[in-house]
Amino acid sequence: MAKRSYTKTPMKEQAPDSRKHNFDEVALGYTLEEGQLEASRCLQCKNAPCIDKCPVMIDIPDFIQAIAEGDMSQAYEVLSRYTNLPAICGRVCPQEKQCEMVCRLGRSKKFEPVAIGKLERLVADWALDQPYEAQEVGQNKGRVAVIGSGPSGLTTAGDLAKLGYDVTIYEALHSPGGVLTYGIPEFRLPKKIVKQEIDRIIAQGVNLETNVVVGKTITMNEIIEEFDACYLSVGAGAPRFQGIKGTSLNGVYSSSEYLTRVNLMHGYQFPQYDTPVQKSKNVVVIGGGNVAMDAARSAKRLGADNVSIVYRRSLEELPAREEEYHHSVEEGINYHWLSNPIEYLDDGNGRLTAVKCVQMELGESDESGRRRPIVIPGSEFIIEADTAIEAIGQGANKVLLDTFPELALNKWGYIDADEESCETSIPGVFAGGDIVTGAATVILAMGAGKIAANEIDQYIQKTKQEQLV
Repeated sequence: MAKRSYTKTPMKEQAPDSRKHNFDEVALGYTLEEGQLEASRCLQCKNAPCIDKCPVMIDIPDFIQAIAEGDMSQAYEVLSRYTNLPAICGRVCPQEKQCEMVCRLGRSKKFEPVAIGKLERLVADWALDQPYEAQEVGQNKGRVAVIGSGPSGLTTAGDLAKLGYDVTIYEALHSPGGVLTYGIPEFRLPKKIVKQEIDRIIAQGVNLETNVVVGKTITMNEIIEEFDACYLSVGAGAPRFQGIKGTSLNGVYSSSEYLTRVNLMHGYQFPQYDTPVQKSKNVVVIGGGNVAMDAARSAKRLGADNVSIVYRRSLEELPAREEEYHHSVEEGINYHWLSNPIEYLDDGNGRLTAVKCVQMELGESDESGRRRPIVIPGSEFIIEADTAIEAIGQGANKVLLDTFPELALNKWGYIDADEESCETSIPGVFAGGDIVTGAATVILAMGAGKIAANEIDQYIQKTKQEQLV
């Protein structure tokens, strides 16, 4: 047997000087040969910890073994037992904080963990290039409504369709996918990939109705009367601002608006699509998560000369994926660590001209476990900017919640749902994803969707049995 490599098999990428001027995908994927080389590094552990750390419990050693043997059909068969969105997860799931973090190979000081996410992408991309025929399942077990077509809703819908349910997804926007479509840029997650994976879910017999705003177009009471159960997965897409002076100036965006304009509305393809995004010279992005990275890297691709990220903690506390941070640095994004904006400055005509910031230092740990940022008096400084993008988190979407007061909410304004069953205060109504947890990752939302599908199945069958008694 060949000696096991210490490091992951590298994945080819667009060169930074080229990619920062286009929206094409940065990472180019493994070839089959590269994938087999990486798969050969897997130890094939018994009681593999990577499985337990995966929110959808994929049998990781099994699908990797199939790659090593060159059996891509078997590898995809294994993946598809657990996930409806492997090509998406292979690109955006934070494997380094989940399955790869506990990889036994990587626990050695000498070895890097197996590149599980890159291997998942390899298999999923291979499968998308093959003819697809959905297995026919009689849809006679019951009717379920899924509100929202993001990763959580898509997972629930796909799993329930496989179990034999008649599922209808209601989506408020004109395109399905939720954050996969409007939030994550093309260079990280191509819309073609999102569409292909959604099309495969639809092909399983799932009905999709777009441009339906539940709470306006149709009420929750109408849905409860028509369906045997309902899953709420409307996400947490309401913009959140710090509320500092000058927030209403032209040129100050929420990350929600900015990325939706770029992604869902194809602003980056103007004039082919007549939805332009403001041309910027100097851009400041506030925040340190993946959304901040997405906004900053999008602004660079849209032609900004200078793009800076202002983050109130240090690199050590940065919540964004390490890969995204390194890509941003390669693309020329600047960082102002231990800094926070305190005012947006006006040019006298209602337009943003600069961001006044203050320097911070880290004090004692707060409730999140991270050291609390403390303002350093007299440390104000100015960053020239014609565009500022706040990427500091998102709140619960209130369109549905405000029209359904019977539904219990928690103290943060999200739906109060049981973590283990996704049950809400209304019988037959389940909820999961960001509308329950607040903004989180795609894979955690999918994990909730899998739980919900199983619980909805049990609820409907139990209800039908009780009706027969």
